[in-house]
Amino acid sequence: MEQHITFDKLSNTRDIGGMKTLDNRKIIPGKLFRSGHLNEVSFSDRNKLSQLGPIIIDLRTDAERNERPDVQITGVKNIHIPIVDNLTAGISRESGSLEELFKIFILDPKGANEYMRKMYKSFASDTAVSKYANFVKILIQSESPVLWHCTAGKDRAGIGAVIVEEILGVPREDIISDYLRTNEFIENDVNLVIGLVKERTGITDETADESIWILFGAMRDYIDSFYQAVNEKYGSISRYILDGLALSGEEIKIMKNKYLTA
Repeated sequence: MEQHITFDKLSNTRDIGGMKTLDNRKIIPGKLFRSGHLNEVSFSDRNKLSQLGPIIIDLRTDAERNERPDVQITGVKNIHIPIVDNLTAGISRESGSLEELFKIFILDPKGANEYMRKMYKSFASDTAVSKYANFVKILIQSESPVLWHCTAGKDRAGIGAVIVEEILGVPREDIISDYLRTNEFIENDVNLVIGLVKERTGITDETADESIWILFGAMRDYIDSFYQAVNEKYGSISRYILDGLALSGEEIKIMKNKYLTA
């Protein structure tokens, strides 16, 4: 199982090292990290990130980066790969788009769920696949640890983790369990959002709590929607890796040799 890393202000940062593969190997700890945004960190957090010595890949849009830029950390290389270039299907988490989401879905949990499932299907679009292909190429070429993140570390970063774990051969149910663990680490953040929204809107209906969790939480049907879209477009996750991400058998072998141990 991957390891949660405790930071002062980063609630959803994890080392996916330790996850077992179908061929009885394990992902090497200390090489592959997933996280939420890095714009609010303490001095201690900054030092800990520096000690990890990673390449940091920011999967957010330009607008998100401009509003909440990552902290600059000595010795760390920052790379920007926006999975989408604009506000598509709720992927961004900017204040303006959140206000619109709340207006539309605050009392409509069913609509919020449909919205999120549509967004996860968009991760199999040509644009998103080409960006994830660039992301994977960096992992193949890097000689340093790599940390990738979006805003909450759930959607774009979560699918990034899914892709890496699929390439390395982690069992599907373990991949899904890893994705769903996000809910453990963002619970306090989501409850804070629920309180703020209720305070600002005056809405006390418990339906609002459900809608906000649907928008911010990690749900099984979201990741199922991603796999469904992949299967519809490519036939299987294996073909997605070979045809969509355009990875050769040799590149997959290099990646496994780099990140797996007996």
